[in-house]
Amino acid sequence: MKQAIIDLGTNTFHLLIAEKGPGGYQTLFRESHPAKIGQAGINQSIITEDGINRALRVLTYFRTVLDQYQVPQEQILATGTSAIRVARNQQEFIDRVWAATQIPIRVISGDQEAEYIYYGVRAAGALDDQTSLVIDIGGGSVEFILGNQQRIFWKQSFEIGGQRLRERFMAVSTAEPISPGNVRRLQNYVQEQLLPLANAIHQYQPNTLVGSSGSFDTLVDMWYMHERGQLPDPAETAFTLPLTEFYRSYELLLTRNHAERMQLPGMIELRVDMIVVAVCLIDFILKTYGIQHIRTSTYSLKEGILSSLSQD
Repeated sequence: MKQAIIDLGTNTFHLLIAEKGPGGYQTLFRESHPAKIGQAGINQSIITEDGINRALRVLTYFRTVLDQYQVPQEQILATGTSAIRVARNQQEFIDRVWAATQIPIRVISGDQEAEYIYYGVRAAGALDDQTSLVIDIGGGSVEFILGNQQRIFWKQSFEIGGQRLRERFMAVSTAEPISPGNVRRLQNYVQEQLLPLANAIHQYQPNTLVGSSGSFDTLVDMWYMHERGQLPDPAETAFTLPLTEFYRSYELLLTRNHAERMQLPGMIELRVDMIVVAVCLIDFILKTYGIQHIRTSTYSLKEGILSSLSQD
């Protein structure tokens, strides 16, 4: 039986097609495309007309792939996250996607999103018996989960994603690096927003930060290109990122403009701007809570949904 999962992220749309066999699900197809539905509207809780059109272009392509793989209609699960969750024109967006592609969208809560992310990170092998702080930095929201490979202790979604932070704290023109003043303002803002996290970390005392996909994948790619001159094996799903290597990348990303960041080995167009505010957030978490270890997972929401389906 074939199953398709589409993660309709604020910045990126992801398609995963898998087939269930005796040993569980086998991946047949996976691809990600920028749709940037949060661009220019995320902080006003609106998906702009341009955003809708970008979404339709990506989803029309996904529809052709679904048809090529002959995925049954009832086995297509498309999840709407932060940008769709908060959009005042949510229903219009869902209706227009359905009319153009026959892809049904199910909007999930931040709580559900955090739970699925945990399942994905666990399936990647990035958790152990110790308590970790799992972070997924999306375009619209950031999910924080405290748990180990057995269970979740605490989870919460915060509407402080990369696109939101970028529109608040980075200049519209990317010809200049982010200013030190804006980095301070961003971190002060994040500190105010994350008071519930501070209480939970005090209670559960995680010793490792586990980053889920997105900017964390690019940080691993930058590390591999720097140290080995090649990208990591795509089959590898969990990595231990040295703290020194994170801070090497952090310095590079904060002192360069858009064009200069694009020249960094391991960088991709999709992340070149969002990763700046992402590393500011990661730096804040590491320093504020005294976390010394970073692991990363290439699995996230869509793999977590697949993992939860395989347990049904």
